[in-house]
Amino acid sequence: MQLSRRDVVLGALAAGGENATFSPVQIQKLFFLIDRKAASHLGGPHFAFRPYDYGPFDPAVYDELNALSVDGMVHVNGSDRYRLYSLTANGFREGDRLLSSIPPEISEFLKKLTSWVRSLNFQQLVSAIYQAYPEMKANSIFRE
Repeated sequence: MQLSRRDVVLGALAAGGENATFSPVQIQKLFFLIDRKAASHLGGPHFAFRPYDYGPFDPAVYDELNALSVDGMVHVNGSDRYRLYSLTANGFREGDRLLSSIPPEISEFLKKLTSWVRSLNFQQLVSAIYQAYPEMKANSIFRE
């Protein structure tokens, strides 16, 4: 299945549920894990993550979210590193439609992954990524 980056972002955020919010670290790690674990099922990878201060990072994730915000699909609340991201009603409808268009096992994987990412605090999430992908620790300023 070939999905655009935009579609993957909308579908993954919708997998969190209608009122799900995501912090910057959750957003970055969610799309890193999607690219690592499900890219072949979604026409990816869609991003080019590299080791950064707190693990895998790609500024294109924020570019996509900002473009979706301009299109009225994503709410961006806050400023700088304290932003929270969520889907608008239109964004959720579109993301949910995309979720139902992909194979059920991939849709279920995205729901479980999104739930897991959102269940962890900053330290737990960064630590879990470093444990599974130690190469992403290369430029880290994070101290466990």
